[in-house]
Amino acid sequence: KPQLITGATRLSQFLQRYCPVVTETYYPTFWCWEARVQTLLRPFITTKPCVEYRNELIKTADGGHISLDWNDSDVNALYPISTTRPTILILPGLTGTSKESYILHMVQQSEILGYRCVVFNNRGVSGEKLLTPRTYCAANTEDLETVISHVQKTFVEAPLMAAGVSMGGMLLLNYLSKTGQQTPLKAAVVFSVGWDVFECTASLEKPLNWILFNYYLTNCLQASVNRHRHILEKVFDIDYVLKAKTIREFDERFTSLMFGYKTIADYYRDASPHHKLKSIEIPVLCLNALDDVFSPGHAIPTQSAKQNPKVALLLTAHGGHIGFLEGIFPRWATYMDRVFKQFIQAVFEHKDELKNT
Repeated sequence: KPQLITGATRLSQFLQRYCPVVTETYYPTFWCWEARVQTLLRPFITTKPCVEYRNELIKTADGGHISLDWNDSDVNALYPISTTRPTILILPGLTGTSKESYILHMVQQSEILGYRCVVFNNRGVSGEKLLTPRTYCAANTEDLETVISHVQKTFVEAPLMAAGVSMGGMLLLNYLSKTGQQTPLKAAVVFSVGWDVFECTASLEKPLNWILFNYYLTNCLQASVNRHRHILEKVFDIDYVLKAKTIREFDERFTSLMFGYKTIADYYRDASPHHKLKSIEIPVLCLNALDDVFSPGHAIPTQSAKQNPKVALLLTAHGGHIGFLEGIFPRWATYMDRVFKQFIQAVFEHKDELKNT
């Protein structure tokens, strides 16, 4: 069974009552239970549900723009009134977009419940051009604040919550710790968050993990930079950035400089949500696997979670990074998808009880 760690009996009882998945034993797919295998195979094994999006580009204060993908059907028997339809903002991972299989599954689960979804694509990753020499990072919450404000103003009467995956979850937690109660979000759920970036990078720089994950992700980040070279080279030495061999080197040569950090240590400290849990003031559920090589189990802030009645950690022994495959042929919903579906439904349908937690 997963461990459920929280500082409040009420939140624990709420989750056990309305999210029974938190009390169920998680059985990983027996032929790919190992963390790295789960992580590597999930994008290839799980289906890509057919999801229709409506794209919207919104302006930012610095002259840039952000790409949002909306999933919102006018034909909705469960919530026929669009203005009050529950809305979920979804934040993908480091190089992810609204097209990732794990995002499509979350949108599909939301559709089944009649909810509206909007996926926040980080600048420059979803096919749109960069208008300014700026991308994104886990520590800077300005773009997320712009998106949340826009969504909230578009549907003033609709209850709003957010879900973040991997870096998207880190960004969401950093935003929540910064805003406290001054957020329109009713609750949030995050998956496979990197709690301590120093520990994450150290784990990903171990030889096997570098070969399997770090090298590929570094190449993805560099490809995005190269795609927008025409505007980024006005400020950065792109050839130097493209010679980076690890995510750490990429962040040192590009990300930390872009957002004004004196050193990469300053950036990584600011990006790490593990020391900010005490400032979160809305209910948050956090799912992590203890065998996640992207986010080592020993770096998960269990003691801090016990001190905040608004935060609950759900920890499985297995699952890898955004893996959580289960069943003999894990092509459909994962354990992560079930946690997502039950939690958002619990929040929107029993929000009065959640206020008392």
